[in-house]
Order: sequence, then C-alpha cells, then structure tokens
Amino acid sequence: MSNHAQTIEPALVKTRLLSLDFFRGITVAAMILVNNPGDWGHIYAPLEHAEWNGCTPTDLIFPFFLFIVGVAIAYALGGKKDAGTDQRKLVAGIIRRALIIFGLGFLLALIFSVFWDPVKAFKTVRIMGVLQRIAIVYLITALIFLKTSRKVQFRVFIGVLVLYWALMMFVPVPGVGYPNLEKETNLGAWIDRGILGTPHLWKEAVTWDPEGLLGTIPAVGTCLFGVLIGTWLKRKDKDESTKVAWMFTWGLAAVIAGLLWDLEFPINKALWTSSYVLYAGGLATMGLSLCYWLIDVQGYNRFTKPFVVYGVNAITVFFFSAVIAKTMNLIKLQGTAGTPVSSQRWIMQHFINPYFSPINASLIWAVLFVLFWLCILWWMYNRKIIIKV
Repeated sequence: MSNHAQTIEPALVKTRLLSLDFFRGITVAAMILVNNPGDWGHIYAPLEHAEWNGCTPTDLIFPFFLFIVGVAIAYALGGKKDAGTDQRKLVAGIIRRALIIFGLGFLLALIFSVFWDPVKAFKTVRIMGVLQRIAIVYLITALIFLKTSRKVQFRVFIGVLVLYWALMMFVPVPGVGYPNLEKETNLGAWIDRGILGTPHLWKEAVTWDPEGLLGTIPAVGTCLFGVLIGTWLKRKDKDESTKVAWMFTWGLAAVIAGLLWDLEFPINKALWTSSYVLYAGGLATMGLSLCYWLIDVQGYNRFTKPFVVYGVNAITVFFFSAVIAKTMNLIKLQGTAGTPVSSQRWIMQHFINPYFSPINASLIWAVLFVLFWLCILWWMYNRKIIIKV
C-alpha cells in the first residue's frame, strides 16, 4: 500500500459527499466493534450474526459497505467515464485495485501461520473472505458500470437477484437430490467444496463458507444497488429535496419487497439471499438519504469527524485492526490462574473483568478497541495521511 493512491472507496474525488465518508465511517467502526469482542462467549444479541435465517444489526454491516462501494464507484468512475477517459486505462486501474484488495485478504488469512509451517498454511488457507469478496464484487460492478448504461445496470441488478433465487430454489444439489437452503447442503456450499476444496473454506464452518463463490452473484447486486443510488445522487437536473424524497421512497420500497420475498426466499446473510439484498440495500438507501440531507444539504457536519476519519481510511483500519487482533492472540502472558493466556485475555483479566459483568466487560473491550483506532485515525487525518491501495 502507498500514500495518496486511488482506492475502491475513493475518499478524495472532486465531487465529494461528506455524508458518504461519514456513512462509510459508521459502517467500518461498527465492523471493528463486532469483530473484536473481549470474549466471544459473551456478546449482546444485536452484536452477533443471526444463527441462520433472519437479520441482526450486525448482519447489515457488510452489505452496507458493499452498497457504499457502489455509490463511490458512481462518483469516482462516473466523471471519468463522462469525460471520455481512456477505458483501457480505467479497466487496468480497476483490475489492479481488485487484485490488491484480494491479495490483502489472502495475506490476512495467511499471516503468521505461514511463518510456522508454510506448507500447511497454503494447504489450508481460506481462499475467500471479506476483503476477497469486496475485491471480486468491486471488479465486476465497476466493469459493469464502465461498460453499460443506467438502464442496463438496473436490468442486471434485477437479473442477478432473480438468477440467484432460481439457482438456489430450483437446481437440485448433487449428492443431495433436491434444492435446499441448509448450511451444508445448499448449492453454494456444494460449489465451494468442489471448486475451492474443504480445507480452503471458513474454518469455523468447515464445509461451507459465508463468503463463498455463488453468494458473490447477489453481492454484486448489493453493490449495483449502490451504483444506482450514486448515479441518482449525481444528477444535476433534480433538486436536493427531490433526491432525498425519492431515495427514501425507493429504500422503503426495497425493504418492503425484501420482507415480502423473505416469506418464500428467507433473508439470510450467509447465503446473501435476494431478499437480503433488497432488505439491507433498502435500509442502506434510507440511511444514506438521511445522512445526505443532514450533512451535505443542511450542513450539520460538526459531529461527523470521528466517523469521517474512519471513512477515509476504511480498508486500512480493517486490515491493520485484524493484524493487531491476531498479534494479541499470539502473544502469551501468565494469566490469573497461572496458565498462559493471550495478551488480550491478560488485559481483560487485570483491568476490565474485575469491575464489570462478563458481557459488559466484553463490550467495553470492543469499544476501547474502536476508540484506540479512532485516536490513530484522527492523528492520520489531521496530517492528511490517507493510505490507499
């Protein structure tokens, strides 16, 4: 990574939405919060993913981020596309960014273990993951945006939702004999085992992966949702009130459509179902419309900086916060029971657990972790250090 280069969620573009940086910052800060509890055995329900079907606030974080990537694509590439910039150069830049983001995700999966046993590390490394899905979705969505019109983009958006629904609901799963939406026996899990191989799937699930290959199809739909909203926001022939009113209306309509589709094709983050795309995308649209109205239209921006500093260095903080968390788990210290514990557990035992209930201690650790990164990002922002890939 290098300073002052372009990134998939461009923070510095001529036509800039402070509300987008703010909304991205809230999303990334929430991602850091839910990814770093003090104790995975003690977590408040809203900070956990739904067991399978259904949707908690935590389940909205990833689709919100992909939606924001879509809005940023419309702003970052839209001007270049309209200005007639050489498309070969734009395509090369898109591919480069996607490869770097995918590489960072792959590195995150390999880091540390590759030093102890490199052969085993590569044989068992998880191929897909959050950054890997972001990379693939960005690549596909950016190319669609670059090569097609708004009408075609809307048709593709509808098409990927219908296609995924048809695949999951009507294609029999080999070895099972019938289509289903269960964890280990759905079509996506079968494809991941066949193409990626069981050793390369999510270790906690073993036989399936929540960021698997087939689920990337509807994830592209989430990003395209953002592209369509970003294109609408950029229109100069509509006044701000009209933009906000229609965004909120479309968002509400998408939420209702998602809830209705949920009756037949359940809202499910792990499967990234089409109903989930509509539901989460609708909520993201309403959230962005509110931020846009308050911050960019009405000018209420004094409260934005803590989240803006997260928003402009989003990939940076996601990557390095994960590295720090992994490092703390590797460093062992003598715990209160006399046995070695991770440095995180040691800090919890000595400075947090004695004063709070287990679940509140776990939450306090997560909040402190977010505040720790806020201090670093605030310092970086004040010195105009924006690390991009």
